[in-house]
Amino acid sequence: MAKPTEERMIKQPTMFLALLPIFTMVILLCLGYVLFELPPEPLIIVSAIVAGLIAFKLGYSYNDILESISQKIAKTMPAILILIVVGFMIGAWMVGGTIPMMIYYGLKIIDPQFLLITAFLVTSVVSVCTGTSWGSAGTIGVAFMGVGAGMDANLAAVAGAVVAGAYFGDKLSPLSDTTNIAALSTGVNLYEHIGHLLYTTLPSFFVAGIVYVVTGLNTHVSSAGVPEKVTDIMNTLATIYDWNLLLILPVLIVLYGSITKKPTIPVMLLSSIVAMANGMIFHGFTLHDVVTSVVSGFDIAMVHISGFDPNTVIADIPRLINRGGMSSMMGTLLICFSAITFAGTISLTKSLELIVDKLLKHVRSTGSLILATIATGLTMIGVTSNGQVSILMPGEMLREAYIRRGLHPKNLGRTVEDSAAITEPILPWTAAGAYMAGTLGVATLSYLPWALLCWTGIIFATIWGFTGFGIAKLTPEQQKEMLKEYDDPHYGSRKDAAEAASAH
Repeated sequence: MAKPTEERMIKQPTMFLALLPIFTMVILLCLGYVLFELPPEPLIIVSAIVAGLIAFKLGYSYNDILESISQKIAKTMPAILILIVVGFMIGAWMVGGTIPMMIYYGLKIIDPQFLLITAFLVTSVVSVCTGTSWGSAGTIGVAFMGVGAGMDANLAAVAGAVVAGAYFGDKLSPLSDTTNIAALSTGVNLYEHIGHLLYTTLPSFFVAGIVYVVTGLNTHVSSAGVPEKVTDIMNTLATIYDWNLLLILPVLIVLYGSITKKPTIPVMLLSSIVAMANGMIFHGFTLHDVVTSVVSGFDIAMVHISGFDPNTVIADIPRLINRGGMSSMMGTLLICFSAITFAGTISLTKSLELIVDKLLKHVRSTGSLILATIATGLTMIGVTSNGQVSILMPGEMLREAYIRRGLHPKNLGRTVEDSAAITEPILPWTAAGAYMAGTLGVATLSYLPWALLCWTGIIFATIWGFTGFGIAKLTPEQQKEMLKEYDDPHYGSRKDAAEAASAH
């Protein structure tokens, strides 16, 4: 029988042992995920096994490792529940017509002279509503590429505007998996995290918008008209749904909850229920349709509308609206649990503290800390090519450093998104870069200069870091409370027990 932890000799890790699990994960993701296209989850678990073996070598027991992982999972459980509810809400918004109506009216406002800014704005709206950059670029983005080709426009510029818009929405949408993961990894409320993102995202948005407007005004494009594909998308959506202003109500509910800082999950569930009711009342969907949509995702092939044949629709429609549902979040949850297992194991040995101490040895100011975070995020996304891992790991590694310097962790979440999440599509070797290039038909390096929002955020993050603008500070009370998590090893267990008792 193993001796209690306090009676065993616990050794401190060397820098080599501290870095070994991280190097293992980076090498496995580079070789397995990037080169051989293996799923990242088992590669991360193998890295966690390496971290576990090192923990045994340092004197920790199997139960110590399990307890550390359990505490990490308990801490992130509220964010994990939000991810599941997000999938629920996407399915409800699809079957209720909220997202399709945004798409429909976005496509109606195409103007040849303002093609770039229109592509940017419409893709932004669709991405905010759907929470998916890939889905927005692969549907609305492809439609705008068709419009650009018909008007003999600069397709690299159009593609850049589409990618920028897609990642604007992906960054700010409460439905986005990367946005939820960034909030999860830094322990920040989802809406508080999104609100803090505005400090760097809005300036980037306005810079990109100005460039697109000026370019459009100084560029001659032919008025060849709207391509047939765009017309077909609009006509099909109008056949499935009955447009009216009440379809916007679910969005207004979420906006109201965000502004008034209401609890996230109840607000999302209320919004979803309203959307489900809209689907049955206005569009003729059955109870089976709406329940299936929130569980497995909205599937146009399964809808029950008299006189409508889903087999006759163009391929873009299913790609556009067949998504959502709680099951759609299972892949994201799996990679989160894998990363949490790795983080829980490596944090037990204090390896992260040792690495961060070395990393931040020469950090003397908030600006240099922001720069170090940007470098970490860019390195992670450049090496692993996985946006989710590139958000989770810096968030786990650097959170304590921010708190000890009196900086709110939401500064970390924002900077990680600026450096890792939205730079992914402008790197040709990443999955996002390859997807955007293949989907839009323009090489990544060709549209990179035009995808302004994807790289100007780093510039504003650096400026704000050195000037102090938009940098949230912790009060002494907040800092003391947050540091308990790191200074008191039993804090998490006592807090969970107190919360459980108060619930009864």
